[in-house]
Amino acid sequence: MNWTLEVVPIPVTDMDRAKAFYSEKAGFTLDLDDEVAPGMRIIQMTPPGSRCSIAMLKGMPAFPGEKVMAPGTLHGLQVCVTDIEAAREELVGRGVDVSPIRHVGATGWEEGKGGTWNSFMSFADPDGNGWVIQEAPSELSAR
Repeated sequence: MNWTLEVVPIPVTDMDRAKAFYSEKAGFTLDLDDEVAPGMRIIQMTPPGSRCSIAMLKGMPAFPGEKVMAPGTLHGLQVCVTDIEAAREELVGRGVDVSPIRHVGATGWEEGKGGTWNSFMSFADPDGNGWVIQEAPSELSAR
């Protein structure tokens, strides 16, 4: 049996602002924007080429036993690209405030590309939820 990560909830304060950021600036595809019950809205979006989506929820009660994350508290979400320089150019061109490309070196984080699997950059959504982008040597289907 496969256990696939399919949806990650993202805590946001303003659903429409987050929807605009993720679609217009981050380039995610809008999969769903629906009021599933009175006062309960779900926006689901997917990064280009990913099998895992993000979901922004409003008015939905927490699953029993689960805690609710405050907007801006989700950090370390990581996506991979095969060309980090092109990905950075695309995000900057869309108006995203992206960090410089960095790698882990002898003294910690250093600017510039590193070797295989060792090139990263980061950005945050309007609420401060943090994303890391890592360069992978090939598409997932080829690994």
